[in-house]
Amino acid sequence: MHSRLLEKYGVITKVAGSDYNFRYQTAGSKVVDDMNRLLDKIDSDRPDEIYTGQQVHSANVTYADGSNGDSFVFGRTFKETDGLLTDKKRVGLLIKYADCTPVILYDPVHEILVNVHSGWRGTTQRITTKAIDKMISVYGTNPETLIAYVGPSIDQENYEVGPEVYEAFAEFPERDQFFRKTGAKYKMSMTDANLSILKEAGIKEDNIEVERASTFTDERLHSARGEGSSYQLNGLFAMMT
Repeated sequence: MHSRLLEKYGVITKVAGSDYNFRYQTAGSKVVDDMNRLLDKIDSDRPDEIYTGQQVHSANVTYADGSNGDSFVFGRTFKETDGLLTDKKRVGLLIKYADCTPVILYDPVHEILVNVHSGWRGTTQRITTKAIDKMISVYGTNPETLIAYVGPSIDQENYEVGPEVYEAFAEFPERDQFFRKTGAKYKMSMTDANLSILKEAGIKEDNIEVERASTFTDERLHSARGEGSSYQLNGLFAMMT
C-alpha cells in the first residue's frame, strides 16, 4: 500500500504491514533488518537519514533537520513525539502504529512533509491540526494547497470504545458522524474522525486520499486488538525526493 496521490508530487510512501514489525520493545535490533527490507522495496535511492519518534499518544510534532534528534538503532529519534516534520529532501519519516491512524501531510508549494500518529487521544488533541498550524506559522503554508494521505487503521465495526472516549470528542461538531452507539458503548471510525479534522482545517476533499483497509480484518496489517498483548507494529514511511 502507498499513496498514489503523493507519488505524483515526488513523495515516496510505503505502508509496511504484517511482513514487518517496528515494535522495538519486542523486536529489538530486528527492526534494523525490517527497516532495510522496507528500504529495499522502495523505488528510490536510500534516505540520507531516517527519523522515528518515541510515540506516547501526544500531540507533539517535532522538526527533523537530518542531524538533530537522538541516535537510534537505525536513524534518529525524538522523545515523546507522535509527529515528524521536515523541509529536507531525502529525510525519511517513519510512523509506527497498530490500530491507530497514520496521516501524511505535504505542502507542494514550500516542500514540507509531515507524518503523524493519531490514536484517539492524539485525535482529541488535534495533532494533525497542530502540525498544520506549525506549517502555516513557520512556512506560510496555505491549507488549500495541502495534500493529505490517511493510512489504514481499524474499521468502525471492530473498534468499540467506552463512553469516556465519546465524551472526549465533545468539542467535535461532527462527532456523531464518526461514532455509532451500541448499547452502553460506541463504535468509532478513526478514519472519519481524522477526515473531519483535515476538512475543518481547510484541506480540499480532492486533495485527500484515504486508505480504508482495516488493520483488524486485513491480513496484510498488524492489529493490537486482533493480536492481543503480543501485537506487532506496522510502519508508514514517507520521504521527499
